[in-house]
Amino acid sequence: MTPPVHPVDEHLPLGRLTALGLQHVLVMYAGAVAVPLIVGRALNLTPDQVAKLISADLFVCGLVTLIQALGASQWFGIRLPVMMGVTFASVAPMVSMAQSTGGTAGAGLIFGSVIGAGVISILIAPLVSRMLRFFPPVVTGTIIAVIGISLMRVGINWIFGNPVGPTAPSVVNPEHLKWLSEMQSAAGAPGSSLPPVPKGFAVVPTVPNPKYADLTGVGISAVVLVSILLIAKFAKGFIANISVLLGIVIGAVIAVAMGLMSFEKVAKAQWFDLVLPFEIAGPVFDPILILTMTLVMIVVMIESTGMFLALGEMTDRKIEQADLTRGLRTDGLGTLLGGIFNTFPYTSFSQNVGLVAVTGVKSRFVCVTGGVILIVLGVLPKMAALVESLPTMVLGGAGLVMFGMVAATGIRILGGVDFKHNRFNAMIVAVSIGVGMIPLIAPNFRQWMPHAIHPLIESGILLASITAVALNVFFNGASRDTSAAVNAARQADAH
Repeated sequence: MTPPVHPVDEHLPLGRLTALGLQHVLVMYAGAVAVPLIVGRALNLTPDQVAKLISADLFVCGLVTLIQALGASQWFGIRLPVMMGVTFASVAPMVSMAQSTGGTAGAGLIFGSVIGAGVISILIAPLVSRMLRFFPPVVTGTIIAVIGISLMRVGINWIFGNPVGPTAPSVVNPEHLKWLSEMQSAAGAPGSSLPPVPKGFAVVPTVPNPKYADLTGVGISAVVLVSILLIAKFAKGFIANISVLLGIVIGAVIAVAMGLMSFEKVAKAQWFDLVLPFEIAGPVFDPILILTMTLVMIVVMIESTGMFLALGEMTDRKIEQADLTRGLRTDGLGTLLGGIFNTFPYTSFSQNVGLVAVTGVKSRFVCVTGGVILIVLGVLPKMAALVESLPTMVLGGAGLVMFGMVAATGIRILGGVDFKHNRFNAMIVAVSIGVGMIPLIAPNFRQWMPHAIHPLIESGILLASITAVALNVFFNGASRDTSAAVNAARQADAH
């Protein structure tokens, strides 16, 4: 008699596999493409380069999903229904790197830090579960809340315009520029007694920029946000799960109807193109940046531990230490591949873990199919060009939801923390969030500090993480009971 097949290993009919796999892709798609858009635009890359970032991201999402769900040797793949995607926890540090060094030079620094963190994550995967005791709910909740708060700045700037650059709140008065030009000409004239204009002299922007926070863009963002809220409230099941994606589609339709979005880039893009390693920039390895990204990956892997354990319970498959190590090692491998293919750090997408609970379908081959679909999308440049063509105001309304949900997840985890009987917990949260806000509120605080440590202290997430871990050990010690940390990680269902 043939032994019964475990639901995780069940092979479903091809038609059903395709439908369910596509559902997983749609649930994660908005989150997957948001990161290359954020980082690409922070680096001031060209539209073609941003489109390549999106293609590479989708391709690696699919590739790492195949490794995680299907398994690859005895070293990689937890062999559960897991979809892999870029973690939002890495966005703020990468944006800080991009703001320090733009263009392909900054991209090389980011990809170098991602490759370095990937290699280290592969090596330390067996040790991460032993570090759970340093990440109780008071630490995990604080870190995730700071991640969400830091990312909100991105969503808000999508709505109104960037704080610097062509859509800054103010522009230089043309009359002042004209006066300065005349003074420079007069000072340079033969026999002029006027002193030359001092080196570095510039006119301060004082005139409101008509392109900043224009009501048309704000209105479109508002429509996207309201659409998402209405769909989330009144729709059921799968439609409710893709409310963010549907809201973006509605905003894009409005933008096209108003002439604010064109398909010129889509028309010029190729139908098929391979994703190649180091296509945008070669990696540049900076030890401080690698350390920064490694600390982010440790936090991400702690979250993944909770995801895998929760998924094991959902699918009735016991997760052994070896399984956990293979899953975490694949997070590191995905991050290494991300850097090689010029994308970012990868982790299990927990909204897809929630979809397993909603649908009740436990077969890992559904996610294998989803991985294949992502790979196909990654080699279709027209899809990436379409996403890159989206106006930022369309993404802004969705960004408030996506990034706000990250902060809400941290608040939910903190809701389970004992503040009544342990007065130190409030101190840990208060100080850690305060320290994490320093780069957000006072970005030039580091101007008199050694330049070598700037990348390490530019990330509020990193500062908050180090502060929370250190204060928790100082006040509460490191408990050997990891169950609370695991439960907190399980709640971290927004990246």
